[in-house]
Amino acid sequence: MRQPSVEDFHDIASLGEDIRRHILSILGNDLYPPDPFRYYSGLAYAIRDRLIKMWLATQKSYYDSMSKRVYYLSMEFLPGRFLMNYITNMGMEDGCREAATKLGYSLDDLAEEERDAGLGNGGLGRLASCYMDSVATLRIPGYGYGILYDYGLFHQRIVDGWQEEEADNWRRHGSPWVINRVEHLYEVRFFGRSEAYTDSKGALRYRWVDADTVMAMPCDILIPAHGGRHVTNMRLWAATSSTGFSLRDFNQGDFLGAMQSKILSENISKVLYPNDEPIQGKELRLRQQYFLVAATLRDIIRRHKKSGPSFADFPDQVAIQLNDTHPTIAVAELMRILVDEEFMGWDESWDICRRTFAYTNHTVLPEALETWSADLLGRVLPRHLEIIAEIDRRFLEEVAAAYPGDGGKLARMAIIDRGSHRVRMAHLAIVGSHKVNGVAKLHSDILREKVFPDFDALYPGKFTNVTNGITPRRWLNQANPALSKLITEHIGPDWVTDLDQLARLLPLAEDADFRAAWRLAKRENKKRLARYVLRKSGIGINPDTLFDVQVKRMHEYKRQFLNVLHIVTLYNRLRRNPDLSVPPRTVLIGGKAAPGYFMAKRIIRLITAVAETVNADDAIRSRLRVVFLPNYCVSQAEKVIPAADLSQQISTAGMEASGTGNMKFALNGALTIGTLDGANVEIMEAVGRENIFIFGLTAPEVEATRAAGYDPNRRVAADAELAEALDMIGRGYFAPKEPDLFQPILDNLLHNGDYYLVTADYRSCIEAQDAVSALYLDPEAWTAASIRNTAAMGYFSSDRAVLEYAANIWNIAPLGE
Repeated sequence: MRQPSVEDFHDIASLGEDIRRHILSILGNDLYPPDPFRYYSGLAYAIRDRLIKMWLATQKSYYDSMSKRVYYLSMEFLPGRFLMNYITNMGMEDGCREAATKLGYSLDDLAEEERDAGLGNGGLGRLASCYMDSVATLRIPGYGYGILYDYGLFHQRIVDGWQEEEADNWRRHGSPWVINRVEHLYEVRFFGRSEAYTDSKGALRYRWVDADTVMAMPCDILIPAHGGRHVTNMRLWAATSSTGFSLRDFNQGDFLGAMQSKILSENISKVLYPNDEPIQGKELRLRQQYFLVAATLRDIIRRHKKSGPSFADFPDQVAIQLNDTHPTIAVAELMRILVDEEFMGWDESWDICRRTFAYTNHTVLPEALETWSADLLGRVLPRHLEIIAEIDRRFLEEVAAAYPGDGGKLARMAIIDRGSHRVRMAHLAIVGSHKVNGVAKLHSDILREKVFPDFDALYPGKFTNVTNGITPRRWLNQANPALSKLITEHIGPDWVTDLDQLARLLPLAEDADFRAAWRLAKRENKKRLARYVLRKSGIGINPDTLFDVQVKRMHEYKRQFLNVLHIVTLYNRLRRNPDLSVPPRTVLIGGKAAPGYFMAKRIIRLITAVAETVNADDAIRSRLRVVFLPNYCVSQAEKVIPAADLSQQISTAGMEASGTGNMKFALNGALTIGTLDGANVEIMEAVGRENIFIFGLTAPEVEATRAAGYDPNRRVAADAELAEALDMIGRGYFAPKEPDLFQPILDNLLHNGDYYLVTADYRSCIEAQDAVSALYLDPEAWTAASIRNTAAMGYFSSDRAVLEYAANIWNIAPLGE
């Protein structure tokens, strides 16, 4: 049988016929009347056909080569839409456009029929998706593992200026990209109890009994490499009931009872990050995390045992990367399997665990360093709490031997906090892994020196850094075809898989003709975004204004409020002096607030109120516009990022682990205004201080300012523009019908110490924005800086990051051609 080849993708003559065949045979529809969703689905299935052939060949190559494989465990992925990504990666765009045209549609119109996959929330999930793209393109044997959520996070609507959350039923009409694998169902257990017994050799053993069960069904989503020669997959788990529908209860009239088991089981994969304020929400989150790791480890072990029953070589064949603390219960689960089910000794099992797992930390925020109540964990996973307690006991013996008499160190390093009776999952991940990495140089330094210094001292060399990266295939080649075409015309196409090639653009920053072409590509992207904003919000924006963009999760440390204060300051300046020598500016802000995050939702309301006031002011509306972009998501980002002139990355220094939005904007030629936080530090080093706008306190200065007892009121009293902006917000200038609407924001700022140091960085931010305005008034100088930013982004490719993981953490080599 002939092996499939990439040339099969380009058999465009058969593509139109395949589309029609799928509409008839899979969708069960006629071709008439024409329907764009129907034709999108037919095209998607035709693309999937071609992918499956290459995917099967890829799996065969894994087995033939006996390669070590990496398994990337993440509670979220954020892949966006699949169709255009697949078509672009496989080099099929021209043929698909031709086929769509013959069917009476544009390819872009068909692509708009697809909904973003509701599998993630923000940067954590998007990073995981970028890494899977690189794993495929670099031909590294590996898979992503997650949960197939029915509803994702939520769909954000803005109603009367407020965020409202709606269920995001992204698979309402099914998904052609999801392939159910019913042949590999696994049983996952919860609750019950741990039972001690003596085996036939007289050894004391434990088993988990009287547990409830849920079935985990694997569902695959394929991920093609650029060029299509290698196709890997994400395997996502859907929860189904082990007992299903109770006909007896139904026949007795208990209709709800008949469905109860099914409903409770399937809740596990309903929603990403259920509200964990009530105890039921906490329990559901814990069950989600265990559901993911239990099913995944079953699958990994099934695959491993195909080559033999021994676990002696397990770490030589398997690398498991824990993407943040959410999957950390995997450490206890693998120990349970090895000790309780495979009947291996503790020391041998623990050695296998530590050599198999690696842990990526993504945050220094205390609330994100996950802990679980020992009572809750013991009730839901009784055997796992016993195992964690034993890991903790042995670990503390190790600490006590290294630091005799140091009770404080024992308390700080314990996995189970003796005071709060909470299980510190980050500590479990560190102890149970052979490597722990941060995601930017600054972040990794903070982990070693501030967050986990005791662990770093005990385990020299365990902590390392892998700065995050982004895939250029989606974030430049796909999202920005105008700029990609210009770049390829001047340096060739190799940059798509070797982003260091962009450095060859650097001399072109001095070429006036190239700068003009660069500006033209940017303006095309701005016009595209302006059309999108008008269609979605009814607000007209001028593509000849400076597009000043801040799009990210709403959180106080990301300081959208500081952005608002600059908007109000600029508004006041323009009201006083309409002829002020500044470029006209459009400020675009987007991002979701967690449903229970009061302050973040109030800041969204402030942004929309300021936008309403500013945009209604006829005197300055041509000089300043403000737009809040509802439901920020990957497909929206693909329109926003290529159009941005200025990228706001203004978090409080020391609080953003890395960020990847900063990289995407710079890759597309936006200049960054930001603090020395996360990957901003490395971006500044790459592009040069003269091509970025840095302001604000550094991370050590933030720490010192807080330690000294910062008083925001003194700073406000000394700055007239800041005082004016805060006064306008506080007295209801932007909400005259509800003058006290934003008082909670001001109270938090002025009476609770301004923890995120908005007032401390305000003046420095304003001065940096003034420098932005001055440079933008010189289009040649601005464009040259824009080109230099793109040219310096080679280091920030996810390919570089994944190769570092493969060489330094996973010990995996890419497959040969």
